[in-house]
Amino acid sequence: MSAEIIDGKALSASIKEDLKGRAAEFEGAYGRKVGLAVIKVGDNPASEIYVRNKIRSCEEVGVKSFSYNLPSEATEDELIELIDALNEDANVDGILVQLPLPAGLNEKKILARISPEKDADGFHAVNAGGLLLGLPCTKPCTPAGIIELIRSTGTKIAGKHAVVIGRSNIVGKPVAVLLLGENATVTICHSKTVDLPSITRQADILVAAVGIKEFVRGDMVKEGAVVIDVGMNRCDGKLYGDVNFPEASAKASYITPVPGGVGPMTVTMLIRNTVEAAFRCKKS
Repeated sequence: MSAEIIDGKALSASIKEDLKGRAAEFEGAYGRKVGLAVIKVGDNPASEIYVRNKIRSCEEVGVKSFSYNLPSEATEDELIELIDALNEDANVDGILVQLPLPAGLNEKKILARISPEKDADGFHAVNAGGLLLGLPCTKPCTPAGIIELIRSTGTKIAGKHAVVIGRSNIVGKPVAVLLLGENATVTICHSKTVDLPSITRQADILVAAVGIKEFVRGDMVKEGAVVIDVGMNRCDGKLYGDVNFPEASAKASYITPVPGGVGPMTVTMLIRNTVEAAFRCKKS
């Protein structure tokens, strides 16, 4: 079997077209553009790239981006003061603090300062709690994008055995909750899991979010599985996923590439969260 590629770029472009119409609808109804504020602290090169991609995606959809670049020596109080001001800014519907933050800044405290209604990343404890309880909330971007990627294959998630490798608060835990919400049977694996391959070989849907270059080999993949590779591992100037693509694609029915799979969808879900937040605020 040779897996069919799940094209995250193409799916992202399709969703952006819909968001472009939604953003125009909002502007026509309320006389201003949907607004996303992006805060970057320091000069992390990877963060520079991510922020540029997010701003470019905003422009493509018709969302106004507000960029705030603080020096690496910015204090926690300065950052919190900025977030407080953006929370009160009627032109800002979504706020994102680009991670990682420089050493010395309390990431949890800073993210908690963002109003849950403007939490474009879906990281706030209120939104995390809403996700777990099945309440209306802003969903974290990468997990939401993963669900859209799986759906795009025509795969029926309900009743499938989904295995998630990784238990981070950003990807592993929330994607497991979202898969449960789709009525999958979910197993979460991690560094302490005994005989991991025996579990991954049971997966109809395998999500690799472990952060180790080509960790998932072909002999860990069930014949016909849908494989979602969340990994972004830079080595010798190249980008590698968490999955050995040639080996896994020989076994899987569908697989995401790196790059061009999960990455584009993460940015698009960020824009979708912001557009939805804008409408939700006006209706409340």
